[in-house]
Amino acid sequence: MNDDLTGTLLDAILPRVAFEGWSGAAFDAAVRDAGADPVMSEAACPRGAVDLALAFHERGDAAMLAKLDAADLPGMRVRERVAAAVRWRLEACGDREPVLKAMALFARPDLAPDGAAAIWRTCDRIWTALGDESDDVNWYTKRAILCGVYSATALYWVGDASPGCEASWAFLDRRIENVMQFEKLKARARESRAFAQLERGPLSFLGRIRRPDDSWRARMPGGRAGAQ
Repeated sequence: MNDDLTGTLLDAILPRVAFEGWSGAAFDAAVRDAGADPVMSEAACPRGAVDLALAFHERGDAAMLAKLDAADLPGMRVRERVAAAVRWRLEACGDREPVLKAMALFARPDLAPDGAAAIWRTCDRIWTALGDESDDVNWYTKRAILCGVYSATALYWVGDASPGCEASWAFLDRRIENVMQFEKLKARARESRAFAQLERGPLSFLGRIRRPDDSWRARMPGGRAGAQ
């Protein structure tokens, strides 16, 4: 993919997305507005506006990672780090209209896998940036749970009219608190004799699960970018 051209087309299409969505018409207009070559534009974005919507998501991830890289993460509790990462990721979107239109786009059955992969990739990047060192089944569960928290918060955020989106950040804190309570419950359950018997029996396979290596990770949701 020609990243420079994709970025140029993304800048050109964003003002149109609120009215035309991530559509073929909006993509064609963006090519004209950018003065780009139609053939090169099609080569850079074979699926047109769909690829630009994914590029928009990638741009948001990059902005979030830059903030995480500059933050004083060691001075924050884990829950504070996760909350900050999700908040910064949503704030990186700027205008909420392109996000709302992207949600509608990736709700299509044929594009749902792309949307799910993008969210998984974001959550993988968050945990990686936060220094997650898990190498067992927890590697998967952390990302799966964060996907749920991120998706729910994003849905709340696009319709939030509160000053500074404070209602969204309070919603995010509640979702993280729910996860923390679940983790405490899980920890207590693991101390029970019944759970120990399950781990030695029906759930023994969980002990053999390991995080994917780079080659497998590249084939997981998010593809090549998932390994970052």
